[in-house]
Amino acid sequence: MDYFDKLRIFRSVVEARSFTRAADMHGLARPVVSRAIAELEERLGCRLLHRTTRQVSLTEAAERIYERCSQILDELDALEADAQVQAREPDGLLRIVAHTTATLNRLVPLIAGFKTAFPKVRLDVTLTERPVDLVADGFDLGIVVPYMLNSDKMVVRLLRRIPVVLVATPQYLREHHAPATPMDLLDHRFVAMSVSLRRPSLMFRVDGQEVSIPYQFDISSNNPAFNREMVLRHLGIGAIPRSLVETELGNGTLTQVLEGVEMIDAHVDIKLAYASRALIPAKVRAFIDYAAAFYEHANGGSDAR
Repeated sequence: MDYFDKLRIFRSVVEARSFTRAADMHGLARPVVSRAIAELEERLGCRLLHRTTRQVSLTEAAERIYERCSQILDELDALEADAQVQAREPDGLLRIVAHTTATLNRLVPLIAGFKTAFPKVRLDVTLTERPVDLVADGFDLGIVVPYMLNSDKMVVRLLRRIPVVLVATPQYLREHHAPATPMDLLDHRFVAMSVSLRRPSLMFRVDGQEVSIPYQFDISSNNPAFNREMVLRHLGIGAIPRSLVETELGNGTLTQVLEGVEMIDAHVDIKLAYASRALIPAKVRAFIDYAAAFYEHANGGSDAR
């Protein structure tokens, strides 16, 4: 029996003026109540109750302790009740971090829809492309690409798989001869993702064999949208998420390179990440479920494609 349980029993004995009635109130045997009071008196170093065969009376110390004890227990009960409400009903501030480029086109309708569905939840959204520590940085959830997570202890759920394609401008390909095989890429310059995020090589499957092709680059960044703009200025070939170049491929501003050759692991995974499966607050659980359903609908009925 912990200290707060003993204080609750003490309050019940005082208010009922009876060990027997207090025992009934807590569903305990009378000796258990007597022992709890005795242990409480020993801990506090003073007698709390005068006991006779017919009644229980308070000592002067007990009267002072009873008032403070009641205040503390009432505050504790209110705290527990508030926590239970928050565990059941989505409420409070939800802090989310999201990858800027990979999520922005879907993040706005996701957040707007969630806020409409759960109006009591307030949202603080941080957009970044750097690695994050969800716990240390104080985030409840992350919508991230894999390199952003600096811990493998996070719970993750795949939301979307975005294909990556090799693209270049028609002008660049005219001036530098369009590659016909993966090996031809050795003679080209790339606009690359920073080496801290992605190794400067591409994997292809050729005649049933995996082939790794290192590439050269003069420009790199951590932002695929920036890389797209550099590619559009005829500065090299880029491995860009298809969702960022659909318009340019459609109007001929960009051309897909080695379209008929299979690239291995040619995708960007968008994942929902959070710290634990246990004791998840209602606001976090609500967002997890809402985001999963939102992306499934947006992906055409599949969690990833």
